[in-house]
Amino acid sequence: MVANSLYWTTADLDAMPDNGGWLRHEIIEGELFVTRAPHIRHQGSSGNIHFELESWSRQTKLGKPFQTPGVIFTPTDAVIPDVVWASNARLEQGIDAAGHFTVAPELVVEILSSGEQNEQRDKSIKLKLYSRYGVQEYWIVNWQLKTLEIYRRTDAQLQLVATLLAGDKIASPLLPGFSAEIDSIFA
Repeated sequence: MVANSLYWTTADLDAMPDNGGWLRHEIIEGELFVTRAPHIRHQGSSGNIHFELESWSRQTKLGKPFQTPGVIFTPTDAVIPDVVWASNARLEQGIDAAGHFTVAPELVVEILSSGEQNEQRDKSIKLKLYSRYGVQEYWIVNWQLKTLEIYRRTDAQLQLVATLLAGDKIASPLLPGFSAEIDSIFA
């Protein structure tokens, strides 16, 4: 954040006109980030991850995944991840009247959008944000390279534990019994 810059809040976002979903507005440490609707392959990867998490969640009944939910940590830290998964306990205690998360979902997934600035935001700025607010696991998906990086909370920080490639399977101690082929995410 640059000194003397304007701090944006969720109240500022509420005052903006509806753009029909073409633009995504996020605030991190009071800085406004605006991105366009993502590439169709980005959306496909996001939908496939949601499908895999939804299938597992229906069997286990341990929680639920959501696509592009609002996550409001504070009035100056509000983001829209591509996919999240939250346990039943967090769903009971951490949703506001408008349907936004007010606590960290256990799992957050970001699909990289093209451009150095977008990658920097997901790989650095959002990694720090999700670490600070208690996300347990963070997946960064690169649909162009067909890779999935897994960050897990260790010593109060999200740290890279694996980079999965075509032919690999994803599993997580956070999601007992969950398993998905990386190839199915990019199908």
